[in-house]
Formats: sequence, structure tokens, C-alpha cells
Amino acid sequence: MPPELYVILVAALPVVELRGAIPLGVALGLSPGEAFLLALLGNLLVAPVALFLLPWAVALLTRVPFLDKLWAALEARVRLKGEEQVQRLGALGLFLFVAVPLPGTGAWSGAVLAVVLGLKGRYALLAISLGVLAAGLIVLLLTGGAVVGLNYLR
Repeated sequence: MPPELYVILVAALPVVELRGAIPLGVALGLSPGEAFLLALLGNLLVAPVALFLLPWAVALLTRVPFLDKLWAALEARVRLKGEEQVQRLGALGLFLFVAVPLPGTGAWSGAVLAVVLGLKGRYALLAISLGVLAAGLIVLLLTGGAVVGLNYLR
């Protein structure tokens, strides 16, 4: 499989997303810019799909008592877990949440958060997309700095 496809697929994975896909692309021999663009593409594809399918999937899966309890626990955790900024700031808070390049704060988590908090789809999609772009730029800068530093050590 070509490295470009690996980068796109890894960027679409929950938790890893573009935070792992950009360094992976560089490690596979792609330029940092190319790795960034491919990872951005892969990660941006997730947001509309997740925002569209998640409410439908939740409605379907919560018919099963065990899964209903699991979703209720996740929803309670999301509401309790310091997502006050997102609740208070709405789409801007969601953007800030997704823009922080840490595991668990990407497009997937942003989509779950938007659904749990009942944010309008178009605002959530814009906030998540801009957050992914910001996180990608931060990771790109960090990856570029690491590459320069490692090249300096040679």
C-alpha cells in the first residue's frame, strides 16, 4: 500500500487522527507539507460522517439496554468532565477543544461532544474542521522541528 494511503487511513482513525498521521507520513518519507495535507484530508473526512451518523447510530444502539447504559455513562462523563468551555462557548469552545493536539481531543471526540451537547450540525462541522486545521498546523510545526533537530544530530 502506498504511504499516502497509510497517512489518510491513520488520520481517519479515532484517537490517533492527524496527530499520529503527520509524523507517520514524514517517517514514511513524505515531505512534512505532503504529510500534513494528506492527514488533513483523512481527518476532515471523519467530521461530516461522524456528525451525520452518530445521532442515528446512538438512537439505534441505545435500544439495547447494555449499550444504552454505556451511552448514558459516556454522556454523563462528557457533561461532567470539564467540557464547560464547550457548553459555555458553543462552537468556539468546540474549536478550542479540537485544536489542542492531544489524544482524545480530535474530530471523533469533537463529534461526540457536539452530539451530546446538542450543537447544530453546521456550526459543529465548521468548528471541528477549523480545530483539525489548527491542530494539524501545530503538529506540523512540532514534526518539522523534530526533523530538523534529528538532522542536526547526524
